[in-house]
Amino acid sequence: MGNLRVAIAGIAICFAVELAQGQAQQNRPSQAGDQVTTPAAQRPQQSGQQQRTQLPAESQPQLRPQEQGRAAQERRGRPPEEKSSVTHHTARVGGQQIPYTATAATYVIRADDGTPKATFFFVAYTKENVADPSRRPLSFVYNGGPGSASLFTHMGLGPRRVVLQPDGQGTPAPYEIEDNRDSFLDATDMVFVDAISTGYSRPAPGEAVNQFHGVIEDANWFADFIYEYVTRNSRWASPKYLIGESYGTTRSAELSGVLQQRHEIYLNGIVLLSSVAFANWGADDRSVFFLPTYVTTAWYHHLLPPDLQKLTVDQVAEKARDFAHGEYAQALEKGDRLSPEEYKKVVADVARYTGLSQKYVEETNLRISPFRWFKELERDKRRTIGRLDSRFEGMEADAAGERVEYDASEASYEGAFVATFQDYVRRELKWDSDMYYTVTARVQPWDQTGNTAVAEVLRAAMTQQTYLKVLVLCGYYDVATPFNGIEQTVSHMGLEPPVRKNISFAYYESGHMVYIDQKADDKLHRDVDEFINSTCKH
Repeated sequence: MGNLRVAIAGIAICFAVELAQGQAQQNRPSQAGDQVTTPAAQRPQQSGQQQRTQLPAESQPQLRPQEQGRAAQERRGRPPEEKSSVTHHTARVGGQQIPYTATAATYVIRADDGTPKATFFFVAYTKENVADPSRRPLSFVYNGGPGSASLFTHMGLGPRRVVLQPDGQGTPAPYEIEDNRDSFLDATDMVFVDAISTGYSRPAPGEAVNQFHGVIEDANWFADFIYEYVTRNSRWASPKYLIGESYGTTRSAELSGVLQQRHEIYLNGIVLLSSVAFANWGADDRSVFFLPTYVTTAWYHHLLPPDLQKLTVDQVAEKARDFAHGEYAQALEKGDRLSPEEYKKVVADVARYTGLSQKYVEETNLRISPFRWFKELERDKRRTIGRLDSRFEGMEADAAGERVEYDASEASYEGAFVATFQDYVRRELKWDSDMYYTVTARVQPWDQTGNTAVAEVLRAAMTQQTYLKVLVLCGYYDVATPFNGIEQTVSHMGLEPPVRKNISFAYYESGHMVYIDQKADDKLHRDVDEFINSTCKH
């Protein structure tokens, strides 16, 4: 399961050239009579609705149209039923005891004609004894993949968390959970949502899965769920936030526009945790973006020369950015026009910054594939490097191979996350279900239409409502979504200065799942709490 999740998570990296290798088309075929909803550019205006000035097509989120006809509804079997389990708890978060209500539940989401389309599973944590809940911030939280359930953010950011070693290494069973002192619950109510086909969320009987599996499709259904939640729970007046991890950041960018255009829901803030690059960068661009993470990783493993090794990770990352976008990028652009002297110098400098041998750098023609780098960096020690967190080392039988057998970081802690959630949701949240909890769903082929346009959707949303703030959270040791990729995307979004200042960055000495490291998690808690508190006040 771990290797499958790694393969699926790779799809979220727009600049990973090998992302589709080895993937079979895993969706079930559409059954006879299935009706597939095809996204369109705009939801039809309701009678009496005020017409708005339309943005250029490329600036708009793509929304699915209304489904027509009763024939589709008549083909359906027994409609899915909603259920819920409500429990009450207290946890120590941010130095205070917080009483809260946990609601584990499902909502049936319907098409505009009333046809049941899917069931969303979610767990909502709401602080108790709040004088006016409409003033309390509300955050929707999810993982990525695409195809990943929300249990990882749930057991990392929720009021109860899995117990790991301080640096994020896993522990053997019996696994434990504890109050999460770094949960965001002290600043915001939190709703953890499983995407359709993941966790306990499912398409309705007879519904074709491909209407849920795509950049645009996924965002539309999430938007409908958010509309249902804020309506049923009287949270329209609450400050609202999206907190997505990995591919969840792509979802958030698309949602920023879909929520505004389809449901007139305006956000206060978006937290992009371990963000993908949101753009169709070229091969040489990808080489440039990955290099700073190669450098911070080499620094962590003490593979750099003394003058670089003595720096802090922030300092070495800054030097790596300067080199990557200066001499290195220029050399890649120049290509075969480099003189022998220039080529020799850039080879030596790449080796100096990455801890790799000059011979290896030369053999790669200056372009270092991450999938080979995992194996090469510590080959002489017979160790491999983790993808989700490059601080982790693995061991394999074939030290001469070109590709790793598994992700050493994910293998360390995934079992603890899955086991503790499976126990927690039943034992503490009293959720009674014999349905299989799908940690990693088979969602291929995933419709990538609109994937490279989500940055433009986010730009348009931020420009239309200039109080919308974005916080980008990056792990220095994240090789799944390298920090320099989203940095470059943001710097090329074409934002006007008054809007550009609404995007801020924070960096952590951790990997893709920042919260597994205790010191990083403490900082993450402070940063996100400050962000929410500063964006929900007039």
